[in-house]
Amino acid sequence: MHYVVVDLEWNQAMSSKSSVFNRLPIHLRGEIIEIGAVKLNEDFTPGEEFTIDVKPVYFRRMHYKVKKITGFDKDRLAHGVPFPEALERFRAWCGDDDVTFITWGCDDQGILEQNIIIHDLDWDWISGWINLQMIYNVQTGLDKNQKSLASAMEHFEIAQTRVAHDALGDAYNTALVGSRLDMVEGLRRYDEAARILASRMPNFKAVEDRQETDTLLHDSFEGFTSKSAAFEDERLTAFCCPVCGEPLNGVKWVNQGDGRYMNLFPCAEHGDYLVRLRFRKQTNEPLWNLNRLVYQADETMKEYYRGKAVQARRRGRRRTRKNRSAGNT
Repeated sequence: MHYVVVDLEWNQAMSSKSSVFNRLPIHLRGEIIEIGAVKLNEDFTPGEEFTIDVKPVYFRRMHYKVKKITGFDKDRLAHGVPFPEALERFRAWCGDDDVTFITWGCDDQGILEQNIIIHDLDWDWISGWINLQMIYNVQTGLDKNQKSLASAMEHFEIAQTRVAHDALGDAYNTALVGSRLDMVEGLRRYDEAARILASRMPNFKAVEDRQETDTLLHDSFEGFTSKSAAFEDERLTAFCCPVCGEPLNGVKWVNQGDGRYMNLFPCAEHGDYLVRLRFRKQTNEPLWNLNRLVYQADETMKEYYRGKAVQARRRGRRRTRKNRSAGNT
């Protein structure tokens, strides 16, 4: 087995109501525009590098936020290669099929898998995924909250010599962070990482002491300019199983009213989790704060979620009929 640190940059739809989604078999979170990767040497130091630009076919118009962060423009996009060709080149560069990807966070795995699905390509050559953030948090004594790559570099006093928010630059910097960790021990105990981090949370309860309705996780976030901005922040909406650390896909965010939202995140091995968000407006600033609660979802909770989802769909249909009637007057 060998390890490849991979980072992706992706474009996104201009609107969640884009007509593009009607042509896709899944709700595509992002279309890859750049792949960057670094092979790790036997001592887990950075080795051979790979980078390629990808030309999108669905989200062809550059989202202004992505353009600002990555520096990508339409001219650079136009010179990219189609995703199937880019993936084949990447696979050939990776070498044999016994490759495990290392990423910073759990978002890249979901994005790559979605892009493979919409192009009907093969992913059996990928042996597995390692979220280096988990190993970093365990070995530095931090809690389960996600830490940025920049903060990890600052922790180890690693100079920023590559461009940030560039796929190859971020992959290289992730590899540098990994070289400062005990990767042999981190990989050996990786399956325990989520449990170790959960045990550091102030309200943690061991499984044998936990009631079905107990909160597994409670955290807070501040300073969002809008609810839409909050839902674009993957610190809130991306969720990994607290037991195995696998990234989970939510069913759908349901608006309960009164600034409350919830979503159901199923884990095939460890059951379902109910994630609830509660928004509150700051008193003196036009900004939003929110709390996030995570529960192990029993059948009662899942039924409650399904009921609220039905109510939300009915409200949406009523609004649509009302708007159509107003447009015809």
